[in-house]
Amino acid sequence: MRILIVTDAWKPQVNGVVRTLTETIRELEGFGHQVEMITPLDFTTLPCPTYPDIRLSLLPFSKVCSMIRAFQPEAIHIATEGPLGLAARRYCLRHKVAFTTAYHTRFPEYIQARTHLPLAISYAWMRRFHNASSAVMAPTQSIVTALKARGFNNVVLWSRGVDTTLFSPGPRERLEESAPPRFVYIGRVAVEKNIEAFLKLDLPGSKWVVGDGPLMARLQKAYPEVYFAGIFPQAELARFYRAADVFVFPSLTDTFGLVLLEAMACGTPVAAYPVAGPLDVVGNSGAGVLDQDLKQACIKAMQLDRTHVRQIAEGFSWQAAARQFEQHLHPNGKLALAAPCCDAPLKNI
Repeated sequence: MRILIVTDAWKPQVNGVVRTLTETIRELEGFGHQVEMITPLDFTTLPCPTYPDIRLSLLPFSKVCSMIRAFQPEAIHIATEGPLGLAARRYCLRHKVAFTTAYHTRFPEYIQARTHLPLAISYAWMRRFHNASSAVMAPTQSIVTALKARGFNNVVLWSRGVDTTLFSPGPRERLEESAPPRFVYIGRVAVEKNIEAFLKLDLPGSKWVVGDGPLMARLQKAYPEVYFAGIFPQAELARFYRAADVFVFPSLTDTFGLVLLEAMACGTPVAAYPVAGPLDVVGNSGAGVLDQDLKQACIKAMQLDRTHVRQIAEGFSWQAAARQFEQHLHPNGKLALAAPCCDAPLKNI
């Protein structure tokens, strides 16, 4: 098939959405599909308020319309709810073209954490966006259940994988300048990640934060005893995962948490809260400890068998995840090229 993926999140961003799409595209092309992308790299953009790493495309509708018609996709997937996703959705509804969407991120919770906007308002908007699609792909069964309970239709499971070659056990010398045991967080340094729940813990040894984000300067000042390493490429991240005695995941809002699998693939046990994401990825597998008391989770996780942790991660495959994605697509045949240009205002979208 000719598959078109539309996303407002793309390189050079480093996050779970970009990682998921990159790996999925690689697998889809390996299956023989032709994949085309519409990303912010094709448009004039502005930084997203409160999160400048995210680029918002300016007035993209006309160009998105042209790009879709030029590629003539047989399946369209809208990965994000930003300006590009809205433009592609508008095109599909105007031309009665089936499309799928994905629920990668709990934006209502993120928006509430930053602006205190009631969840009911943002969930109503998200529900309207996604309920026009043929399938809403969610990363875990917990999220599938939660979205259905909030009135989302056609919600299906699209799991995730991990590169077990890149993220693998090996030498653990990366953090030698700090005292053991070493507790490590890897990810965005932002309010929605609940990082301070980890930094405030009274733990033995040392704490590391690997990544960057809006809270970086404030947290560095507030927690001078913590090692803030900054951003590193994936290959170097594997060295941090391996060197950690425990990978700490304090987030309460992630839909999956690819970093959980990356840590586990390196043999590093996880400490997290018992919420969606950790419950689905770690659960009672013995690859980590989930506890409302994050300190107890950290202490208990140090006792876990790193070989067993690695074995649990080996059960997650990007190929299997891409097959799920492929099965959820709704092929629609060639688009009607004779249709008028979609520049007229749309109603009821």
